[in-house]
Amino acid sequence: MAGIVYNKALEFKLKHPMTVAWRLKKNAEVVEKHLNPGEKVKYVFLGQKNDNPLNIITTSVIALTNERILIGRKRVVIGYFLDSITPDMYNDLKIYSGIIWGKVYLDTVKEFVTISNVAKSALAEIETNISSYMIEEKKKYGYSPRGKKDTQE
Repeated sequence: MAGIVYNKALEFKLKHPMTVAWRLKKNAEVVEKHLNPGEKVKYVFLGQKNDNPLNIITTSVIALTNERILIGRKRVVIGYFLDSITPDMYNDLKIYSGIIWGKVYLDTVKEFVTISNVAKSALAEIETNISSYMIEEKKKYGYSPRGKKDTQE
């Protein structure tokens, strides 16, 4: 039985076939395993979690939920990796567009996450989904879209 993350990953891959990604079901299962009760998946995209366009063995499923961003990668033999980025840990988003593929850079308080080999056609969609979500979530922490803390008088 395929879950919501896998279905959205497959939908993304069909919409943006130039994205370099495989083993979608196994990678999506990692994210689905770590969804909290009541957590809803809003958007899913794919790519390689690295900064090297020649390294194509680190396929990741990236899910934007109503609580956080989850990045799941199933290892080939045993185990998996999961990264979780909550809105309070998120700093900024940067998009790079190359000739065929692009990169998504997620800047967090603790690390700089790079998702590479993403189809150029998907970059604007990814930026819109992540930026819109983070702006709304940051408002809950008292920040304005301009990055300055709102003062309530």
